[in-house]
Amino acid sequence: MELQHQRTVQDRLAAEPDVLFVYGTLQFPEVLQALLGRIPRSTPAIARAWRAAALDRRVYPGLVEAEQDANGLLLDDLSAKEWRALDSFEDDKYALREIHLVGGAHGWAYIWPGIDVLPENWDPTRFRTDHLTAYAARCGALTARRVSPAS
Repeated sequence: MELQHQRTVQDRLAAEPDVLFVYGTLQFPEVLQALLGRIPRSTPAIARAWRAAALDRRVYPGLVEAEQDANGLLLDDLSAKEWRALDSFEDDKYALREIHLVGGAHGWAYIWPGIDVLPENWDPTRFRTDHLTAYAARCGALTARRVSPAS
């Protein structure tokens, strides 16, 4: 299973993405700090014809095609090591794809396959209030396990 996961991570990063459009939990400094040990430089961005959809039984969203726009951030100073860390963090169901943003820019984004999508959009305010603290703590624990020496 671990070999398959490594192959998937390598395949997703084979295109050598440069900037990452984030639209869900990765917009929160607490989550980025827990996963990367720092808060990367970011600028506001909008993905046209996409939405950050609420997902059934998940506290994080999925980016799916829609007749609306998704607000987010563009992370533009990620190192190769940080890309690998974020790619490893993302659910294997996501596909990493280049998308066009409002204003003519582009960014890479983790696209959800369309399963378990709810009709409503993901609510970042509700996430902050109800889940952020515990979610960031889980992210920190994942990072600690990933970087700690094997027993």
